[in-house]
Amino acid sequence: MSNSGSMRILIKGGKVVNDDVTQEADVYIENGTIQQVGRELMIPGGAKVIDASGKLVMPGGIDTSVHLQQNFMNARSQDDFYSGTKAALLGGTTMVISLVLPDKDSSLVEAYEKVRSLADPKTCCDYSLHVGVTRWGPKVRAEMESLVRERGVNSFQMFMAYKDTLMLRDSELYQSLLSCKDIGAVARIHAENGELVAEGSKEALDLGISGPEGMEISRPEEVTKETERENGTAHCPMNLVNVSSMSAGDVIAAAKMQGKVVYGETSVAHAVLSGMQYYHKDWAHAANHVLAPPLRLDPSTPNYLMGLLGNDTLSTVASDHRPFSTKQRSLGKDDFTKIPHGVAGVQDRMSVIWERGVVGGKMDENRFVAVTSSNAAKIYNLYPRKGRIIPGADADLLVWDPDQTRTISVTTQAQGGDFNLYEGLRCHGVPLVTISRGRLVCENGAFMCAEGSGKFYPLRTFPDYLYKKMVQREKVHPHTHAVRFVVVKTLTSPKGGVLGTSSWEETSE
Repeated sequence: MSNSGSMRILIKGGKVVNDDVTQEADVYIENGTIQQVGRELMIPGGAKVIDASGKLVMPGGIDTSVHLQQNFMNARSQDDFYSGTKAALLGGTTMVISLVLPDKDSSLVEAYEKVRSLADPKTCCDYSLHVGVTRWGPKVRAEMESLVRERGVNSFQMFMAYKDTLMLRDSELYQSLLSCKDIGAVARIHAENGELVAEGSKEALDLGISGPEGMEISRPEEVTKETERENGTAHCPMNLVNVSSMSAGDVIAAAKMQGKVVYGETSVAHAVLSGMQYYHKDWAHAANHVLAPPLRLDPSTPNYLMGLLGNDTLSTVASDHRPFSTKQRSLGKDDFTKIPHGVAGVQDRMSVIWERGVVGGKMDENRFVAVTSSNAAKIYNLYPRKGRIIPGADADLLVWDPDQTRTISVTTQAQGGDFNLYEGLRCHGVPLVTISRGRLVCENGAFMCAEGSGKFYPLRTFPDYLYKKMVQREKVHPHTHAVRFVVVKTLTSPKGGVLGTSSWEETSE
């Protein structure tokens, strides 16, 4: 019964929360879609009635950054598409977008097809795929067009970090952005300067800094701040991901004030934890917090980033879920650059953001829906099929108890890994019921969903939320592309010396 798309469900007596309004209403679901929203509904018999009195009824979460069954830095992430999507559903997330990460010399299409073959038999919820662009040339551009036209991809991720493996040179990045604009795709940018990170890492190791604290020392805020400032100049709708610092957030705020079509995505870890974790006396504890960009030492950073989520400077918060075991992290026991980057969080994202965001006074329930679901749906052209509770939308919903609490622990998690970043955190806000495409998949902690019952969700190009703004901006500023400029930055080392400089040049087509 739980896997039947034709199941009839009436959610009765709750408050329906969308990103712009909260209203008392019942919700009737049939054939996998929301059929009616309102009071005194006329519905056919035989529906399962869920009592939501005193509870909130919200769109299911959309996690835009997960890395399931992914090989990275000589290790494979601990969750496959079954365990990862199971954990997502248990935590209140009903759709994930995972990253396809091609090797430097491999085909984008072949890498995509390989991930589809791994995911389709296992996933429990709807999923889509971003595809990484790790090199550039005519073949890559042609494959991007093929993925967009024939395979339901509408987003590509480019890296300015990971020199010699994932990083694109400045000219390659610029060409990839132009291609994204031409084909109507969303450009996702991991904004760290790979050259300066490589120099900083070498110098830290030369100084005898080999532990996890080397991550923060070798990747100071300036590496991301200036890189994101450069990206703010490109004339392509962009989603800057893994925003980790106050200064990087300020760069996005300034770009938005100038009317640029730039959206920021942070992760739960960056919005909750500080970089002091890297100095923990237990190496394993410190190493289990390694991700890129790193957590920041300034203890006020998480509170600041949560505030930026609350005021719409940052649009979305993802889990960036890529768990590794402590044993896998021991690859970098004597060299922090070899610790695989990634943390777990797909199961805890919703509850942690509710606790620190809503209970913490940084946002209301409507803004919570925006940053965990609706904005992601808008950016990736899912809205209003997903991210909103209205007739005709996919029946991806939660019955959320804002007063019930749970204490996070690695001993009770469904997600992979042997460590939990939020161990012992007592969270208000628990999904009592999770419904995915009209299927009752979780109820009071019980999981009722068959492996492989989820579906790949093809994404359409030219999302209005991004491209309408860009088209209007170009009408107002028709000579935007005639601008030519160079940005040069200098970064100092841990000893105060100059690590190097980097420049960005843009010319008209």
